[in-house]
Amino acid sequence: MENLTKINDPSDDEAIEKASENRTAARQDSDSKPAVKKKRKQPTECFLSQPEEKQESAVKAKKRKKKKISDVLQKSAPKPGVPADLQNLLSQHFGENRSVIEIEELKLADSCFLPANDLTHSFSSYLKEICPKWAKLRRNHKEKKSLVMLVLCSSALRSLELIKSMTAFKGDCRVIKLFAKHIKIKEQMNMLEKGMFHIGVGTPGRVKALVEQDALCLNSVKYMILDWNWRDQKLRRMMDIPEIKKETIDLLEKSIIKLCRDGSVKLGLF
Repeated sequence: MENLTKINDPSDDEAIEKASENRTAARQDSDSKPAVKKKRKQPTECFLSQPEEKQESAVKAKKRKKKKISDVLQKSAPKPGVPADLQNLLSQHFGENRSVIEIEELKLADSCFLPANDLTHSFSSYLKEICPKWAKLRRNHKEKKSLVMLVLCSSALRSLELIKSMTAFKGDCRVIKLFAKHIKIKEQMNMLEKGMFHIGVGTPGRVKALVEQDALCLNSVKYMILDWNWRDQKLRRMMDIPEIKKETIDLLEKSIIKLCRDGSVKLGLF
């Protein structure tokens, strides 16, 4: 048998070689190219919510800036009132509406004032210190519709507290409550007209009303005490309360300042 030798066509060999080269090139390209990573979505800012956030922060900032009087007073150490405090208060109150001469007439000399409370006294001990001759004054007082001592404070409740705390001082002298809570002004007028009282304790508004209706005469008053240093639950002193401050200044201007300048009344800051 004849051995038949298979002769390859040169064109077939070239085609096979070319195909092999193409496969090799394709593998190299795939190996050289880095793997394509999927892009993560970047978080985007929500610009619509920013104005609201800014408004909230602005409101919070305003709230922080606006301090209540109780916050300020709570941080400050208590300082006893002195005559200069009352003088400055009167000057500030009348400064814009009065002439220099009128303001000068409202000024009080240091001699018009009693020693101020240094925050170590009880009410009774303070009164004993400033009124050493109280027993004699009490015995000599015989006039109706008048008082020897007038005590002004910020509320009816505070008035009752002061009346209770002066027990050791007042002895058997008579005290009248001069505030509006639960007591009609006509009742107080009748009591002043028919009875004799040594001490009056109350609010400046009711005292001023009684003076204006001629139910109370201040000419016999020797001592006027302002409950200056005491603070209420909101840490306000009597002169920190606008209506109490106004009524007190009105009473001082209309009656007390003249009596002080004449030397018949002494002012005390408790």
